[in-house]
Amino acid sequence: MPRAIQGTELDLNAKTLWPAQTEVVSLRFDLVADSAYELYPQYTIGLHAWFLQQIQDFDPALSAQLHDGETDKAFNISGLSGQFSTQSRSLQLQAGKTYQWTVNGLTKPVVAGLAQWLKQLPEVVALKNAPLAIRRVSYAQEPTTYAKLGAVEPGRSLSLTFVSPTSFRRKGHHLPLPWPRNVFHSYLRRWNEFANRPVDQDDFLDWVDDCVVFQRHELASEKIAAGKRGSVTGFTGAVTYGLAGKAAAHEEFEQLFYTLGHYAPYCGTGHKTTFGLGQTRLGWHLSQAAPQEIPAAQRLLADRIDELTTYFVNQKKRTGGHRAQDSAETWATVLARRELGDSLQTIAEDLGIPYETAKTYSKLARRALRGDA
Repeated sequence: MPRAIQGTELDLNAKTLWPAQTEVVSLRFDLVADSAYELYPQYTIGLHAWFLQQIQDFDPALSAQLHDGETDKAFNISGLSGQFSTQSRSLQLQAGKTYQWTVNGLTKPVVAGLAQWLKQLPEVVALKNAPLAIRRVSYAQEPTTYAKLGAVEPGRSLSLTFVSPTSFRRKGHHLPLPWPRNVFHSYLRRWNEFANRPVDQDDFLDWVDDCVVFQRHELASEKIAAGKRGSVTGFTGAVTYGLAGKAAAHEEFEQLFYTLGHYAPYCGTGHKTTFGLGQTRLGWHLSQAAPQEIPAAQRLLADRIDELTTYFVNQKKRTGGHRAQDSAETWATVLARRELGDSLQTIAEDLGIPYETAKTYSKLARRALRGDA
């Protein structure tokens, strides 16, 4: 098969879609809206669920692994990018316009599953209230292997563009900054999990602390509702990292620095990458960052979830720990979405919980807010 390059359209009728040794693949779907559909604020939950259901239809075990794995997931997806009409409370898809959606696979089994899926690809991405016709599938990045990534040629600097809100968890809070140690830790976790070429994490990250410096950055931050529950304060924009002179004393770490930078467009950056956060491009591409304005409803929802989470955490602080934080975020998400008009049935489906549980959480949250708890 000829060497594939970014943007090459796939022939879904071909016997093989990419070289047999491929371990990492990045696919772009061109989707067309036939009407002016309205997206609800957390529509990436629907994209996530639709994709996993597609895999489940022919490989339930793989779908369960992608859904339930306790470690980093071996895939990620983007949100939709394209030309939107931003209304006061929603994000509108324009009739006849094309929108891009990216799906990345990070292991050979996932890559094989994606190939099988593409052979039986449906005509429509059945996003709730917004069916989108699949018009074209192409490579977002070149199919590759971990060995090839491990042999990329080092340069004099490394630029990365964060095209969707990106954030890290640090001491129970969000860190909306591309601090080198956090950025490269997020890549190294996935590399060590999936590449079968493990690297000593502590030694490399200490080297990053000592040797990786900022040369340039242009960043913005935004609070959004992301994932199944809670809100995230994330950043978009571009950054250029350079290396201090003493970096060359560890050639293997210098090589890994550039390797992980080339891995970033496949694996994404930070957390909640399976819900569209942390989508990353190699190079300085500010025109691709934050492709559409965050709609008012998304900002309102994120702010309300954050406000309610803080209130509920303070009420639950006597219990402490992650369980209290998780419970507070769930209550806050359910109540905030109810206040914005979402049905309990929709909320339950998005959060993956029974309807009666969502109903109970809503009642408990309202009671706590009134001070009855």
